[in-house]
Amino acid sequence: MGMEKKRLGHSDLNISRLGLGSWAIGGDIGEWGWGKQPQQDSIDTIHAALDNGINWIDTAPAYGLGNAEKIINKALKQTSSKPYIFTKCGLCWKPGETELFNRISRQSIIKEVEDSLRRLDVEVIDLYQIHWPRPETDIIEAWHTLAELKQQGKIRHLGVSNFSAEQLQQVHTVSPVISNQPGYSLLNRSAEKEVLPWCLEHNVGTIHHSTMASGLLSGAMNKDRFARLSKNDWRHEHHLYQEPTFSRNLEMVEHLKVIAEDKGCNVAELSIAWTQSHPATTGSIIGARSTEQLSGLIKASEITLTEQDHSRINVVFSNKQAETV
Repeated sequence: MGMEKKRLGHSDLNISRLGLGSWAIGGDIGEWGWGKQPQQDSIDTIHAALDNGINWIDTAPAYGLGNAEKIINKALKQTSSKPYIFTKCGLCWKPGETELFNRISRQSIIKEVEDSLRRLDVEVIDLYQIHWPRPETDIIEAWHTLAELKQQGKIRHLGVSNFSAEQLQQVHTVSPVISNQPGYSLLNRSAEKEVLPWCLEHNVGTIHHSTMASGLLSGAMNKDRFARLSKNDWRHEHHLYQEPTFSRNLEMVEHLKVIAEDKGCNVAELSIAWTQSHPATTGSIIGARSTEQLSGLIKASEITLTEQDHSRINVVFSNKQAETV
């Protein structure tokens, strides 16, 4: 099955408008996971995504402490599909521990690249991203290191995630940035101010994460469901899930449901399609933990929002100040 594709920045990668995110399928890793996740559900979800035209998977070592990368490897061994694999560096952990910490030193990045190549069982990583610009003082050293690894043939393209426009400019002068991965959703429009315009001006691709605001814009979240989430689900600490913000967000979702129904789709598809409508957007990441969840998201790539749709959506969020995830 086909899905519209778009070139990622000035690379040779033509990526589907939707990509599969793998944080949740990484499983339970303590306070920064999404609770328990059956491995077969993860593998089935990956296969379903590929069958529906998705041709890239976004992952990171931190997702399941290496588990997500291993599951992706296992899933791809069972199919002839060869999607692009995008992974990251910068969130590390000590052996036997689950606490994550930021590190982007030359030595740690070289180790992370080797570890990801081994877990994914590939010879080259299609897109390698700095997960967070932390510590900021090390981003230039990190970028030089990645440029060297690219020259060595271990990385095809270099990208970043969660970088500001100023940070993007700093590394771009060292070696061209192919893509930035900002958080972007109806509940987090902060990237519109400087980041997305910078990417558009410099032909840097954008692949958005958190397009459903960590499940808030799925249309399936309510107070009872939130109360039943695993105690290890990181969303218990998420500011968008704290009162009184949580109640306001759920109220806005109820208004979005009316617009979605008129559009012949669900709230999740409407929300993802909205991120797709920004001219800087190359692709949007969708996170699904099951084939059932995926089936409720995949049609977002087929939805075109009209000016009237945007106007109705803007009315819902007219009193909402942009928040930073």
